[in-house]
Amino acid sequence: MSENVVQRLRDEIENGIISNDFAPGARLDEVQLATRFGVSRTPVREALMQLNAIGLVEIRPRRGAVVIDPGPHRIFEMFEVMAELEGLAGSLAARRFTDADRTTILAAHADCERSFSAGNSDAYYYDNERFHKAIYAASHSGFLAEQCVALHRRLQPYRRLQLRVRNRVATSFAEHGAIVEAILAGDAEQARTLLRQHVSIQGERFSDLVATLASR
Repeated sequence: MSENVVQRLRDEIENGIISNDFAPGARLDEVQLATRFGVSRTPVREALMQLNAIGLVEIRPRRGAVVIDPGPHRIFEMFEVMAELEGLAGSLAARRFTDADRTTILAAHADCERSFSAGNSDAYYYDNERFHKAIYAASHSGFLAEQCVALHRRLQPYRRLQLRVRNRVATSFAEHGAIVEAILAGDAEQARTLLRQHVSIQGERFSDLVATLASR
């Protein structure tokens, strides 16, 4: 079973949930999904298990996978924790990065620049994901990196949706530039502050996300 097939299915189902094509409380039938996407039930089952792991669906006895709506307050709480974890990762990365880490971070930043310049928000999302993972790795804290990756994955659909808000990709890329500068300058406190602000969705950004969710 191809990992790419599972990822594509997961993203398609995820998008369906976020766009309300699959409404909260709806049952996600494996056979129907397999037919809809032209695949066997095996990758569908794996995709649903991954969505269960991040809390977008719940696999229930005798009902199978059911769509879960975490609600705006829960999403806000997750972003709040993510901002703190990212800030810590950035701070440690500024203190601990190696030459190899520098190369990886700069390469990921260059990929983000290409997708931003192409105006492709979905491609930018995946390049952005690699950029953040490069910072986690540069923290040289295995446990912290694990927690960051796990929560990042839970927030993936909302982070992707947020990038579709007007001008957010441009703002995100500009913020990346300042983050890279702080980390490579060894400024741990500045890196922490910038990453916390980058991930936090206080005020207008949270209102924009909630409005976008409601419209979908």
